[in-house]
Amino acid sequence: MPTILRNNKALWTLQILLAALYLFAGGLKLVAAPEQLRPTPTGPIPSANMMVFLRAIGGFEVLGALGLILPGLTGIKRHLTFVAAGCLAFIMLGAVVVSYAQMGFSAALIPFAVGLVDLVVMAGRRDWGKV
Repeated sequence: MPTILRNNKALWTLQILLAALYLFAGGLKLVAAPEQLRPTPTGPIPSANMMVFLRAIGGFEVLGALGLILPGLTGIKRHLTFVAAGCLAFIMLGAVVVSYAQMGFSAALIPFAVGLVDLVVMAGRRDWGKV
């Protein structure tokens, strides 16, 4: 088993960084004006249906961020950290596809890397996933 998966401090550091990232990104999707959520500065303004979808994704990201931190801090339902990391990795899979389709390969690298970190946290907290 890789060392990082056995290192509690490293996992907590990754969880905190991921939670900060998802709180920022998800919070932005929840409160930003449609003009601010363009794929590129010159891209089209998202339609009303797309805005509903983006706000839902933002809400899921905020909930996932809370799921990465709160169960471990409180000790209540710690298996939800495992679930949250897996769900966030799934969201990042969608982000990779959309980023690649809209902006190309290089834009898809960031959500791909974040998704991999989600999977590292999920693997590291799999013992928390055993109820």
